[in-house]
Amino acid sequence: MSSDRIAVRGLRVRGFHGVLDAERRDGQDFLVDAVLTVDTRPAAASGDLSLTVDYAALSDRLAGIVAGEPVWLIETLAERLAQACLGEPGVRRAEVTVHKPDAPVGHPVTDVAVTIRRARRVRVVIALGSNAGDRQEELQRGVDGLAATPGLDITAISPVYETAPIGGPDQPDYLNAVVLAETSRPAPALLRRAHAIEAAALRTREVRWGPRTLDIDIIAYGDKISGDPVLTLPHPRAHERAFVLAPWRDADPGARLPGRGPVTALLAALPGGMIRRRDDVVLRRPA
Repeated sequence: MSSDRIAVRGLRVRGFHGVLDAERRDGQDFLVDAVLTVDTRPAAASGDLSLTVDYAALSDRLAGIVAGEPVWLIETLAERLAQACLGEPGVRRAEVTVHKPDAPVGHPVTDVAVTIRRARRVRVVIALGSNAGDRQEELQRGVDGLAATPGLDITAISPVYETAPIGGPDQPDYLNAVVLAETSRPAPALLRRAHAIEAAALRTREVRWGPRTLDIDIIAYGDKISGDPVLTLPHPRAHERAFVLAPWRDADPGARLPGRGPVTALLAALPGGMIRRRDDVVLRRPA
């Protein structure tokens, strides 16, 4: 994944931020540094400005925020600036520093500054399955592991479905569920985390489509479409798997599979009777 950066440094703007009446009345100069992580390769190959960050337009937006509504803390100002940076198409991460060189601290200083780092949050769909050991316990182990993942917040957990295995040797039926989440982690890092959670559940991969204590698949990562053989997005067989589509539909009736369309329509096109909902099995969201 590209780690190219575009930086705007030393943007000087008059603002009226601070906790003192004089600061909010008279104002002072603030300086802003914004460093954005973005993939510049599409713009470099095509010469198309719309495929990269227009730093002149971005500077106007940042200046408007600094000159606009006063806030008590430069931490608040930095947060607003960072969110504006993340609103730029293609920006994955932003580092923003707000300098307040004339801060009234009562001592000679050359600068007072706050630096924050923020990452774009992406909606992800993660499928869980188990057909070995205590299946409900293993699914809950997967949910707990995801909930403990830094930079990932679970937003919904689907009902559980029971599914006959597809392919592979004779084996028990699966329990399946889908977790919806928002994350600031890149997709490859999320995949590594999923594999670590599987490993903690003693998942093995000796037999293709064989029994497994815990299977965790990234089904969709925002609207990203990628043919990367390590992590193909969306999952290349999700559109034909009722045990993914049914719980996903239950957790988000308006869901769409990138490149394929509404989940409800994809599910309706599949043969019936392949799965059954298990309302007696409930996965809890960790506190």
